[in-house]
Order: sequence, then C-alpha cells, then structure tokens
Amino acid sequence: MPEKMLQANKITASMKGLHRQLQAEEEPRFTIPGIWDNGERQHSTMCDIIVTNQRIFGYIYKAFPRERLFLDALTLSEITNVAFRQKAHEPLFRELLIETESRKVYVRAPRNKIEALFAALQEVTHAKSQSGAVVDAIVASVPGAAGISPTYGRQQVQAPFEKSPLAITLLFVGGILLESVGVLLISSTHNSQSAISLCFAGFVAVITSIILRRQRSKGVK
Repeated sequence: MPEKMLQANKITASMKGLHRQLQAEEEPRFTIPGIWDNGERQHSTMCDIIVTNQRIFGYIYKAFPRERLFLDALTLSEITNVAFRQKAHEPLFRELLIETESRKVYVRAPRNKIEALFAALQEVTHAKSQSGAVVDAIVASVPGAAGISPTYGRQQVQAPFEKSPLAITLLFVGGILLESVGVLLISSTHNSQSAISLCFAGFVAVITSIILRRQRSKGVK
C-alpha cells in the first residue's frame, strides 16, 4: 500500500468521527495539535489541525458527555497566501496566517510543529498545482481569478510587550503571588494594612490581565 495511503488511514483511524467528515476522494496527509483562530469568535479553539489533499481544517469531535463537532475548513485551491509569523515577546509559539480571497485564519502551535505544518502545506499545494497544471493555465487566463499555488513567506511581527501573551501571563501570575503574600501576612503578622494593599494590588493585576487577554482575542492580529 502506498505510503500516503498508509498515512491517511492512520490519521483517519486515530480521530473519532473523522471519516464521516471527509469529502469524496479526500485523504488526510498531516496533522498536529494546535490553536485555530478564524477571527469570527471571541476566543481561539484548541483542536487538531488536519491537512488533506483538498483542505486544511481545525477539527474536534466528542461524543461524551454530549456530542460536539467543530470543523472549520479552508479549501487548498482557494488559499492565496501562507505566512509563517514570529511575533515579538512570544518565545514558545509561532503562527501561520492562511489567507483566501475572503478569509484569514491563524494557526498557533510550538515552533517545530508550525514549521512542520508550513512544510506540509507547501508540499500538498505544490502537488495539487502540479497535477492541475491545465487548470492553472485556465485560471491564470481569467482576470481576477484565484490561483492554485499560494504565496509562502515569513514575517517578523512587532508588538508592544504590554499586550503580548508573555506580559499578560506575567501580570496574571504576579497578581496571584501578591494576593498569596497578602493572605500569608494577614495570617502570620496580623498587619492588615500592608496585607490588604498587597491583596488589592494582586486583584487589580489579575483583573487587568483578564481584560487584556479578552481585548487581544477580539483585536486585530
């Protein structure tokens, strides 16, 4: 059995319900766990990122305790641009920006997984372009029509530190620590004035971090 068929069967078997969501002649080629953000929700979705010979999509299926299906897809032939984005002050995660004429999707994961996803997308879209050379020629002759092969590139994204995930995390953790120290002071020294000040400062830090995180989720990427 060809290697690609073996890989397709392995991915399909490992993900419950996936075979029911695949289109005719669609074969899974690559998958990683990641964060899918289609810009249409107030929060991102942790899910499996699946690349097939036809689409890339975020996928979750759970049958218990209640059935839940999440599937948001982009068709490979509609993708116009894929950008590997490294944001300032984000030491662990990297991001892919995947664009069509009408949509933008952001996929986040640790660097090694995003690199692998970037390579898998290049491979599958190149293969699709090669097999569809006649279609490419027809599409290229139509003004304004979308091409089959996306543009791939890398971007350095500069962002203020105070709105970065690292800063928000530090603010949240620091707030929790201040509150904990305040509680310990109350229990050990009974100095309520300084302890209450620490607890209040910690509370403000935690609330601020939550507000910044929500603003970041709703804001422009």
